[in-house]
Amino acid sequence: MPNTHRHPPDYEALRPQAVALRRAGLSRRQIRDRLHIHNNDILNRLLDGAPAPDWTRRPNAKDDLRERARALRKEGRTYDEIQIALGCSKSSISLWVRDLPKPPPRTPEEASAIARRGWEATLKRREEERQRTKQAATREIGELTDRELFLIGVGLYWSEGSKSKPYRLSERAVFINSDPDMIRVYLAWLRLLGVDDERLRFYVHIHESAGTGAAERFWAGITGAEPPAFGKTTLKRHNPKTVRKNVGENYHGCLMIHVSQSAELYRRIEGWWYGIVLGAERSA
Repeated sequence: MPNTHRHPPDYEALRPQAVALRRAGLSRRQIRDRLHIHNNDILNRLLDGAPAPDWTRRPNAKDDLRERARALRKEGRTYDEIQIALGCSKSSISLWVRDLPKPPPRTPEEASAIARRGWEATLKRREEERQRTKQAATREIGELTDRELFLIGVGLYWSEGSKSKPYRLSERAVFINSDPDMIRVYLAWLRLLGVDDERLRFYVHIHESAGTGAAERFWAGITGAEPPAFGKTTLKRHNPKTVRKNVGENYHGCLMIHVSQSAELYRRIEGWWYGIVLGAERSA
């Protein structure tokens, strides 16, 4: 019959061995296996005060934040106050300091004010992270080759430009968009294709409640086109049942760009697009 009675480990005898092994660079798992200690609480006691070797530590950009969060918690700060001070999320703070004593309760007014400031700090941090991500992605693009711009322009036109339909044959290059950057890229693409500015005609499409003059000046600045290149502005009638969100000083409507005598250009665009589709299928 197997012996089910286990003798408790000799803590006083094992402690020096555990510390020596730790200082020699062994991990917790290695020390556990070497000393046959399978109780984490006992292992923690044996290794108390013995720092882990550097190689067992995973690099973590938040290590400094964690230590600062714990220091603030020990000063009696709430999660919201730590969030304001460090700009990190409450979920992270909770993981870092959950073993520390809770601070004395705040009044509802104090708690509300602290929570509001904490949320503002979180929003600021998130916006900074967004901007860093966007800036890093922008740097990844670098200079565009003519071929890269060519392919981008084909995809841009086929997603946003006018297309001929079996029930409505209309082979002409017409592009409309409200994004100034899309307009800039499209015009750069037309120049790459050798389309002269004299062949371009611009039309502003905007809601009737907006300032048409300001919109026309805005799009003239984006395109660099002179007033004679602009046709009559199209006004969109207001539907009183619709709650519009595209309002304010940043609303400039859409700009439509016609390329005159563009039937041949349109056919080439259509062919280029299907060439891209076939190339993508072959690469898959």
